[in-house]
Amino acid sequence: MANTFFRFKQFTIQQDACAMKVSTDACLFGAWTAEYFPSNAQHVLDIGTGTGLLSLMNAQKNKSSTFHAIEIDKPAAMQAATNFEQSPWKNNFKIYHNSIQAFAEQNIQPYDVIISNPPFFQNDLKSNNEKRNLALHSEALSLEELLTIASKLLKDNGVFFLLMPFHRNTETKLIGRQVGLHVEEEIHVKQTPTHTFFRTMFRFTKTTATTKTSEIVIQHNNTYTTDFIELLKDYYLYL
Repeated sequence: MANTFFRFKQFTIQQDACAMKVSTDACLFGAWTAEYFPSNAQHVLDIGTGTGLLSLMNAQKNKSSTFHAIEIDKPAAMQAATNFEQSPWKNNFKIYHNSIQAFAEQNIQPYDVIISNPPFFQNDLKSNNEKRNLALHSEALSLEELLTIASKLLKDNGVFFLLMPFHRNTETKLIGRQVGLHVEEEIHVKQTPTHTFFRTMFRFTKTTATTKTSEIVIQHNNTYTTDFIELLKDYYLYL
C-alpha cells in the first residue's frame, strides 16, 4: 500500500485521496521542468494537477509565478488545494475543479508556461478502479484535445512541458506539429541501463527549431545516477 504522504525538503504531498500517487518519473519530470522554467514566467497552467506535485516543485524554484492547477477529479482537486495551502507558497496557487476542455472554453488568458502529466494510456488494459482509470487513461482527455488546448492557451513565446509514454513519441510529435507545437527538446527516460525507455519528457514551443534529443537513466547498480541526483537534489530528503 502506498504511503498516504510523500515528504520533500520544502513541502509535503498528501496523497490518500488521489488515485495516482507520487512516482519517480513524475518527480523527475517536475524537477526537469523547474530547471528549464523561463525566469520571467508569470502565469503557469498545470493540466491534470492530481496531488499538485508539478506545481509545487516548480513553485519552489519560481516563487514569483502564479499557478492555475486544473483537476477533473473532485477528491484529488481538494487534496491538491490542501497541499497548496500547507506549502510555503500558498498564495501562488489557484485550483480549479473542472475539465480542461470546459476551462479552456471559459478562459482567454494566455500562459507563459503549461505543464502536464496527462492520462497516458489509450487502448491499454484498465483496472477495476475507476478513479485510477480516469487518472491513467485518455477517454476523458485525448492527446489531440490536450495538445490543441495547450496550443490555444500558450503564449506565442511560451513553453509547454509534457510527460508521455515512450511508445507514443511519434504520435505526440505528429499531433503537436498539426496544432502548431514544435519539439524543442525531448529526453527519453529509462529505469536502468538495461531497461528499455518508458517515458519521454517533451519541451514544446510555437517556434520551429532543431530538436535536442538526449536520455536519462534513473538508477544504476541500485543507486540513483549522477544525472538524476543533480535534478532531484533540491527536492528529495536524502539527496
